[in-house]
Amino acid sequence: MLRGYKPWPEDLKRYYKQTGCWNGETFGGFLEKQGREMNDHIAITDGSEVLSYRELNNRVDQLAAGFMQMGIVKGDRIVLQLPNIFEFFEVCFALFKIGALPVFSLPLHRKTEISYFCAFTEAKAYIIPDIYDRFDYREMAREVKEAVPSLEHIIVVGDNKDFTALSNLYVSAIQPLPEVQADDLAFFQLSGGSTGLPKLIPRTHNEYIYSLRRSVEVCELDHKTNYLAVLPVAHNFTMSSPGVFGVLYAGGKIVLSKYPSPDLAFPLIERESVDFTSLVPPLAIVWLEARKRRSEDLSSLKVIQVGGAKCSAEIAKQIGPAFNCKLQQVFGMAEGLVNYTRLDDCDELVIHTQGKPMSKYDDIRIVDEEDRELPIGSTGQLQAKGPYTIIGYFNAEEHNGKAFTTDGYYRTGDLVKLTKEGYVIVEGRDKDQINRGGEKIAAEEVENYLLAHNNILDAAIVSMPDKFLGERSCAFIIQKHDELSAKDLKRFLQDRGIASFKIPDRFEFVDRFPYTALGKVSKKNLREIIIEKLNDEKKVHY
Repeated sequence: MLRGYKPWPEDLKRYYKQTGCWNGETFGGFLEKQGREMNDHIAITDGSEVLSYRELNNRVDQLAAGFMQMGIVKGDRIVLQLPNIFEFFEVCFALFKIGALPVFSLPLHRKTEISYFCAFTEAKAYIIPDIYDRFDYREMAREVKEAVPSLEHIIVVGDNKDFTALSNLYVSAIQPLPEVQADDLAFFQLSGGSTGLPKLIPRTHNEYIYSLRRSVEVCELDHKTNYLAVLPVAHNFTMSSPGVFGVLYAGGKIVLSKYPSPDLAFPLIERESVDFTSLVPPLAIVWLEARKRRSEDLSSLKVIQVGGAKCSAEIAKQIGPAFNCKLQQVFGMAEGLVNYTRLDDCDELVIHTQGKPMSKYDDIRIVDEEDRELPIGSTGQLQAKGPYTIIGYFNAEEHNGKAFTTDGYYRTGDLVKLTKEGYVIVEGRDKDQINRGGEKIAAEEVENYLLAHNNILDAAIVSMPDKFLGERSCAFIIQKHDELSAKDLKRFLQDRGIASFKIPDRFEFVDRFPYTALGKVSKKNLREIIIEKLNDEKKVHY
């Protein structure tokens, strides 16, 4: 048993197996099945090259053998940071087949986050592209390896320099693969938590594959589905709602776009007859504007999902008519619970709600600050439990005591209300977290980076409204001497190697913070201050 991992209790495992939620499938097992049954049907394409299900499964087996030859064994943690490329899938399923555990990081993560993931999980290997989006991951990997003693291997897709080339690891199997059980851990995802660096979310084969299977059913995917992946495939939304893993489970075709720009995506939709894709609200706005001036034939599109952050009703009502397809709103979290509007829902529900739980075994409740349940229509804190919602973060016993109730509900940190039909309307966040166009920023983490500056006395970060991203971040700064500028602080944070989306969009220099009656910084008042400033600036502009 991996130290720090809290396994599912036996009574819950028994219950979810008896109800048919958990059916004993593993990731490696379902790919084997698809390799036999779907054979030469295209599994993945980027618009130029293709990989069939049979070829994908064969390459996965060869890579699994290569990983084993280099000493990667069941239970080893492997930090994976790959963009939307074929190798992402080959690496994932090769690790799944030998029982090694991918730790899914995003392309935007930088040295601070990656070093933490590697050290915290005692990772044996770190897998990267050579260069992506003009960033050289090999240079960062060299620094990470020096800082993390457990790291034995840096594996590179592309020009490996003095590291191991992934392309050299595809070999013929010389020994049987280890036995992997459906109750075993499959991988770790990252939380969008409100405190410090992301928490690690442990997922098992049984519960995560149930979420895939149920998502495929709700979203009506099958072997004819052509799914365009434009968001990062390592993000939970793009991975499983139903996402790329759901498409593979259904036997459909994944169409990979390295970037989400309409310049790349729209020609792929036309060329590959894409009928399903997933966007975050800011990207949906970009696509809506691009649709007005571009001429590609997008008539194959049947469904556009929007999730990752709340989609405003004004944007939601434009998507269906603009693309002549159905809109599906998605509201979920890497910790588990996923809500969908249904494909046959009326416009009122699709435009004005974020869907309802996908499983009849999802158990949700809306409570006040004292955990007392609230009546339908009241706004409160969302709590959830069920067959694919985790029961604890990895190696975070103290945090788990706060994040989960004594009767097993996960405190999501979302403020929502329920309609009489059981649909969720998202009203905001209870946790101190900023949702910047789907990228989650823990205010405390960035505040701690700022407090390391020798001329900052105190720092407080809050969200501010933004028409495009939904929220941006604003840092209120009390400085020791009047000599700092926003440019100075942005450079300071960049030098610390944090992801660019976490760097505050705006800095406000103040003499003091407002405080609550309990003596805490009143972030509610800070949010009101920045909203008032933004409104005043609009008046001046007009």
